[in-house]
Amino acid sequence: MNTIVADAQSQQWVLTLSCIDGPGIVHAISGAIVAAGGNIAESQQFASADTGRFFMRLQVEAVAQPETFGDRFRSSLAPVTERYNMLWRLDQVGRPVRTLLLGSTATHCVNDLLYRKRAGQLPIEVPLVLSNHETMRDIAEFYGVDFEYRPVTGPDEKAAFEARVLEAVEQHDIELVVLARYMQILSPELCEALAGRAINIHHSFLPGFKGANPYKQAHQRGVKLIGATAHFVTTDLDEGPIIEQDTTRVDHSYSPRELMQLGQDIESRVLRHAVGWFAENRVLQDGDRTIVFR
Repeated sequence: MNTIVADAQSQQWVLTLSCIDGPGIVHAISGAIVAAGGNIAESQQFASADTGRFFMRLQVEAVAQPETFGDRFRSSLAPVTERYNMLWRLDQVGRPVRTLLLGSTATHCVNDLLYRKRAGQLPIEVPLVLSNHETMRDIAEFYGVDFEYRPVTGPDEKAAFEARVLEAVEQHDIELVVLARYMQILSPELCEALAGRAINIHHSFLPGFKGANPYKQAHQRGVKLIGATAHFVTTDLDEGPIIEQDTTRVDHSYSPRELMQLGQDIESRVLRHAVGWFAENRVLQDGDRTIVFR
């Protein structure tokens, strides 16, 4: 992933769109760009034979008067998006996406995301880490991020935690919620409230091994492949549209600790990719799957 340098006066914009496929879409979008005084710097598109929908991601450079290009581009796009009944989004390249991190006791994913953010490798802004355990506090404070501990010991505490999530989303203008190994099942109501803007990570290539210590179970069963999946959160547990997956081969010589360390590395990498692609407007949903323009 390339290093991102956010710049409020960026001369490049990213447009993502989807609509029912048909003739003339690319021509119409190109015309709107030219009319606004822009130039296409990068273009990716995909037509789904399964759903009949068309997906596109463009990076557009403002040729002149970049300070007003966004408004001009929106105006020139309006009749095109209306004609094709498009779902679309226009954003500045490199603008940090405001992100809320949820965690429990495993710290590797939160640590990786905060490190990558500090290093300029993820275009995100993290105003808060919210956890049902104190374990995350030192890491959050090390990176200068506010931390809140909210224990979840029963139904009432769980409801209070979820209410705080929604409050934080509103309070901090959150655009993305990341379940960075947050080990609680979200209520259907919270899943619906966060639809399309919440990402989870889990060790999906160990499907038969549930609970807090899947790598010990994997060792006992002699697995030959471990991995992880990042996906959008839905009311169907661990079955949301997949954004990224990765695996690695292992054998009988790996101890449970070695499996866990390797698995955590994969989880961190997979989640980092998913969060980065979301923040760069590279992920579009197509029913139960995603289109990822890498």
